[in-house]
Amino acid sequence: MARMPTLKPNGRLGLVLHPRSDPTSVVEKLTSWARSHGKRVIVDARDAARLPDDVEPVSAAQLVDQADALISLGGDGTMLGALRLVAERPVPVLGVNLGNRGFLVEIEPHELDAALDRLDTGDYTIEEHSAAVLTDGSNESIAFNDIALASVPGEGAVQASLTMSGRTSGRYHCDALVIATPIGSTAYSYAAGGPVVSPMLDAVVISPVAPIAGISRAAVVSADEPIALALLEGSGQPALQVDGTIMRRMQPGEAFQVRLRPRAGLVVRVDPERYQRRSEIKLSLLDLPFLPEEMRDLLPGAGPVALTLDT
Repeated sequence: MARMPTLKPNGRLGLVLHPRSDPTSVVEKLTSWARSHGKRVIVDARDAARLPDDVEPVSAAQLVDQADALISLGGDGTMLGALRLVAERPVPVLGVNLGNRGFLVEIEPHELDAALDRLDTGDYTIEEHSAAVLTDGSNESIAFNDIALASVPGEGAVQASLTMSGRTSGRYHCDALVIATPIGSTAYSYAAGGPVVSPMLDAVVISPVAPIAGISRAAVVSADEPIALALLEGSGQPALQVDGTIMRRMQPGEAFQVRLRPRAGLVVRVDPERYQRRSEIKLSLLDLPFLPEEMRDLLPGAGPVALTLDT
């Protein structure tokens, strides 16, 4: 395993919390480790009321500027938020799974002490992730999973023209349109029939959802080809979403641009091979037409770990 930079002797670990999960037991474990290793734990002051007094509240800007690494406590959504938070100043992000599926997060709460030891000594690897940068007028947004145009029921389908590197490249007429990063290729884009793309590839996947006319298959586009999408006259007024968050409603005639920013996110991996095996199993279980309790009937004696991978 490659040796990475160690934490500073008085380094700061920034916390990013799931908005609803109770982080108490994990935070107590983290702060105990930090005290014994001469580190400080900081958090956005808006989350401080949920945490012990030995976690230092700071402003959102200070959290971004001062953290030597981020610890994400939650599921994949929390991890994506942590990556977006430091996309302009990438620092290592360690994901601790308090969620269910956890494609991005690697560490379970009982593994936290050992993972922090590895982070402290530089005994880990970094998995670099690209981000999709959305330019919408004068506004810029970052997506680590996907950007989507989703039709609103009763208001008409998405009708949009595609431009790549300044060249007109076709049109879409569909229920939704998903532009996914490589790590986002296993999310909304995958559900729409798009391919799974290696996170090592600098590319985006454009997947139409329930296409009616025009381009009907997913396309993989190089990071060197900027993309623009413009709503055609007659289109509905779809919701523009970034990593699942609605930014605004779009109108016919409006357009936005997307480009890929390589190495915008730095994800800590302490056991990349184990993580990869687990992710492959989780992804394969998504295609099984069974509920967890039905799998218990099909796989007598299967342990709880095997049966929670698809929840």
